[in-house]
Amino acid sequence: MAYQSIELAVRDGVAHIALNQASSGNPFNEAFCREWLAAADELAGRRDVRAILLTARGKYFSVGGDINLFADSLDQLPQRIREWTGALHMGIARFARLDAPMVAAVHGVAMGGAVALVAGCDVVYAAGRAAFGAAYPTIGYSCDAGASKTLASRMGVARARRFLLCGEMLKAEQALGCGLADFVVDDAELGAIAEGMAQRLAGGPTRAFGEIRRLFGKVTQQSFEAQLEDEAQALAAVAATQDAREGIAAFVEKRRPNFAGR
Repeated sequence: MAYQSIELAVRDGVAHIALNQASSGNPFNEAFCREWLAAADELAGRRDVRAILLTARGKYFSVGGDINLFADSLDQLPQRIREWTGALHMGIARFARLDAPMVAAVHGVAMGGAVALVAGCDVVYAAGRAAFGAAYPTIGYSCDAGASKTLASRMGVARARRFLLCGEMLKAEQALGCGLADFVVDDAELGAIAEGMAQRLAGGPTRAFGEIRRLFGKVTQQSFEAQLEDEAQALAAVAATQDAREGIAAFVEKRRPNFAGR
């Protein structure tokens, strides 16, 4: 598929997704919402994707919602928001169901929905000059893009609520301190380091990664007993995979495993 708002390429097991509306700050507009779902559908249908690397082109990682677009259609905006979020949220949900872990590399400013998207990734790298903003209340809006869940999962409920209610702007080290980012690296090294992590994950046991992602996705939604049973069922399913057999064999033979993602 030819995309307008993103770039998507798969190389050596890593799906490289770059937000690609640099001239307008990589906004979350109608095209992006539609294409985020399309990208999720495309990757879900591929067997060669074992990790995902999310980056962005231009000065900003993303300015978040397209406020100029909002201003041009205030009377129709409620209905249009339902349409846009219908696609965006389905895309986010489908990315969350993939086996492939997601790595984000954030440079510059990330605002609003972009922060929610990044928070939903499994490993988040921030450049030293990166910043994360909770833009919603400053224009009188609540949150979307999974912010209430992904931010709470990373920062804790109380800290995430404060971040949103107070419209905070966090520098990279502050984001690291509250769990929103996992690593802060030099701006010049961001791309190479994040790429290295994506490649490392792409060489891992993809099916096991997928079960871990799904288990943590519902850890706050059910009882401890239900979580224990889901862990047992996931572990049993993974034990039947080729990678699990390879992992055991490699351990016994005292060598590095060669995982195939199956």
